[in-house]
Amino acid sequence: MGLKEDLTNELSEIFRARWEERNGSVVPEDSDVKLSNDGVNLEGAVLYADMADSTKLVEVKSKTFAAEIYKTFLRCAAKIIISEGGAVTAYDGDRVMAVFLGDSKNTSAVRAALKIHWAVENILTPAMKSVYKDGDYVPKHVVGIDSSKLFAARTGVRGANDLVWVGTAANYAAKLAGLPHSYRTYITAGVYKSMHESVRLSQGVPMWVALTWNFNNSTIYGSTYWWPID
Repeated sequence: MGLKEDLTNELSEIFRARWEERNGSVVPEDSDVKLSNDGVNLEGAVLYADMADSTKLVEVKSKTFAAEIYKTFLRCAAKIIISEGGAVTAYDGDRVMAVFLGDSKNTSAVRAALKIHWAVENILTPAMKSVYKDGDYVPKHVVGIDSSKLFAARTGVRGANDLVWVGTAANYAAKLAGLPHSYRTYITAGVYKSMHESVRLSQGVPMWVALTWNFNNSTIYGSTYWWPID
């Protein structure tokens, strides 16, 4: 059988096969979902944390320095996400995706984003400068968060596959993470309205600025605040 016939048969089977769906309460592992038309329904908050200006970084700095920035940023982000009850679901170059579940998913995701900001400014940057004392690079990042119904399915081929997350939150969070780093955290109105006051106000002062998102003319919120970690 040639490649064309093989692909034609497999794709036809995917479009024709009945889906098996179930509701989930935990973020599934790859092995929990079959490669056939099988999926898990969830209600979740999606967080994307992305290094800003990474293209310029790799153009003007050494490959090893860029790799160190990627590694240290992703290490901070992942450990903070996990500490806040989130699950890291994917790494993609200089960005990480995470999913938060449960009644406090939006609050936990936002607090993780604010902690990532603090870690970049107060852990990553000082650690970098302690070694590269004369360097001019300043680490910048953006975190985007949205919340929606999600559908986790498995995609790829045997030996090379991963979960794909279908839902507006996955798309919107990724797009928010690509906005300018004038704000380090962007969230949708739905997240803003449902998160706890502790991540909305700082000593009675609003931590967020309402903005119009050119992508769909909706209201989003940006913040330059951070949340210290121990």
